[in-house]
Amino acid sequence: MGLEVKPVSTLSEKASYDVADFEVPKGREEEWRFTPLRRLRGLHDGSAVADGKVLVEVDAAPELQVETVGRDDARVGSGYTPTDRVSAQAYSSFAQATVITVPREAVASAPTFVRLRGEDAAHAAFGHLTIIAEPFSQATVVLDHSGSATYADNVEFIVGDQAKLTVISVQDWARDSVHLTHQHAHLAKDATFIGYNITLGGDLVRIRPSVSYHGQGGNAELYGVYFADAGQHLEHRLLADHSFANCRSRVDYRGALQGDAAHAVWIGDVVIRVEAEGTDTYELNRNLVLSDGTRVDSVPNLEILTGEIAGAGHASASGRLDDQQLFYLQARGIPYDTARRMIVRGFLGQLIAGIEVDELREKVEAAIDAELAR
Repeated sequence: MGLEVKPVSTLSEKASYDVADFEVPKGREEEWRFTPLRRLRGLHDGSAVADGKVLVEVDAAPELQVETVGRDDARVGSGYTPTDRVSAQAYSSFAQATVITVPREAVASAPTFVRLRGEDAAHAAFGHLTIIAEPFSQATVVLDHSGSATYADNVEFIVGDQAKLTVISVQDWARDSVHLTHQHAHLAKDATFIGYNITLGGDLVRIRPSVSYHGQGGNAELYGVYFADAGQHLEHRLLADHSFANCRSRVDYRGALQGDAAHAVWIGDVVIRVEAEGTDTYELNRNLVLSDGTRVDSVPNLEILTGEIAGAGHASASGRLDDQQLFYLQARGIPYDTARRMIVRGFLGQLIAGIEVDELREKVEAAIDAELAR
């Protein structure tokens, strides 16, 4: 499969399954300028050898179908074409893919858990996951990442007509892990995709969630919570590509940072093409800085090519704890550490509360408390 040129937008100029169609990043490119390439362990330049392993275990709802397939399965890659070198490298390097199907009109009676566990960060691994929600179906899928790994993968969500798919991806890697992933939602007519990214662990985690519309009435809601500790690099680069009329997207990502050299990057890109009249979109990123020595890069972008839209906007803010809020709580006898924890939990908790899987929501809340206790 050859190079696919996308001249309309500068945000994602080309797509290809062939690694050779992408130059090795040097760090000066817009899409790589915030990423410390020296910490990628060769995932970006072809020097990483695929001799590691990330185990994939699926605990599926009874209505869903789970298959392990080879590279020749026509469903693999049908919903997404790689748009950077790491993504293309992952696509050309995986040995087997996991395909999860929600049958037509099925409504899952329980969440499906996909557990990905790394065995050794000293050895690289590549993977691929395809989740297909057939027309009129509904399901919730949890992606739970843990263990030690150097890992690059592609995850594609193919959401059929009037289907609804909710995906909660938790990056709870060990501290020595590196993970680069592209998560793409391919939405048909009147389809709904709700995606959460909860990013807590790892040494370097770079996630590229994206959405493309393939029929009118599509709706995407992308939420994210991240907590960067000393030395961690957590990067989220989002793209909503509106190419059909009367579609909607909402983005809300919130993060907290503490410790020397903690670095959070959020890039929010929205393209509204000429034919995407009636688009309704808004993106928001907020960051709470808890100590000196941290760095936040937050860049929202809107590329609007038609004036006939319902609405489009963005906002970004980064700042320290509110002294007045701390004073208010301390004046009522609440110790400083407790007051600080309450403010941060309230800030992040507005998004965490939207996670409808009880055990997962409680796990994330406990993880946030553990971060604050450090």
